[in-house]
Amino acid sequence: MVKNSWISRLYAFIVLGRPIFLVAGVIFHALGIAAALYSGATLDTTALLWGQIAITAIQWTTHYSNDYFDLKADRANPTPTNWSGGSRILTDDVLPPQVALITALVMAGIAVTAAIILRFAVGTGALTIPLILLALFLAWFYSAPPLRLHSRGLGELVGALLIPGLTVLTGFYLQYGRLTVLPLLAIFPLSCLQFCMLLAVAFPDAAGDSAVGKRTLVVRLGSRNAAQLYAALMTAAYLSLPLLVVMGLPALVALAIGLMSPLALWQLWRIKDTRDPLRWNRFAFFSIGLLFGTAVVEAVAFMLLVGVSAA
Repeated sequence: MVKNSWISRLYAFIVLGRPIFLVAGVIFHALGIAAALYSGATLDTTALLWGQIAITAIQWTTHYSNDYFDLKADRANPTPTNWSGGSRILTDDVLPPQVALITALVMAGIAVTAAIILRFAVGTGALTIPLILLALFLAWFYSAPPLRLHSRGLGELVGALLIPGLTVLTGFYLQYGRLTVLPLLAIFPLSCLQFCMLLAVAFPDAAGDSAVGKRTLVVRLGSRNAAQLYAALMTAAYLSLPLLVVMGLPALVALAIGLMSPLALWQLWRIKDTRDPLRWNRFAFFSIGLLFGTAVVEAVAFMLLVGVSAA
């Protein structure tokens, strides 16, 4: 019984960290590296390793701290899904809330340590520590007081800047040594899709969030207006592609992004169903899939271009 209890608590601790979402950090980091290699960088595996440690630690800081600081809202949420409403580990009293807080603080410390190692032991550029600290700041205050950015209607914007934005920029910078316009061009469609994804996972949380004063963008706008914003940003991600190519995004990368448009169109057709609780889970799932899939095809396109230039 003791052994089973220990195993179940360990499993709950892992679930609390929502490990499936760590895939996003790997994908966006890889995209930044691929763009750097396309720009002429030589792969630095040590920077890659410590960069991924910093990125994953920041993600875990977000996951554990978010469950801790959003516990009241998660308990008030009558319609949690696989992608929203927290991990349900704390709401179901499987583990004490302090476990999440302590783990978040430890992960934040690991991220800072990795940043210092990258800058002074690995020898990456002067922006290494500012980039990682900015990401850590946004990750922590996304849900932590006193800022609680997600309760000020800024959560989706912060997520768009943090998750594809700073992750890709960090991966690019650690390899290339300076920032250029190229990663920004690659990031723009992803930031639009990330914003949409966060709206999608916020729809089922709206009732619980509103009940406890968590004023997310969906709560502030209402489901109808939030759905219209979702549609507008999804459209902007694809209509921007010709301009992004003119500004320097490789045409093959833009084409790869465009290949994901059928799924985007399907999501736009289904946006009217966001008020139906039975459809929330699938709608959020495909929003997440669209974001991850687009980042993957972008990275593949950059690597194909790297291979062509090497040949």
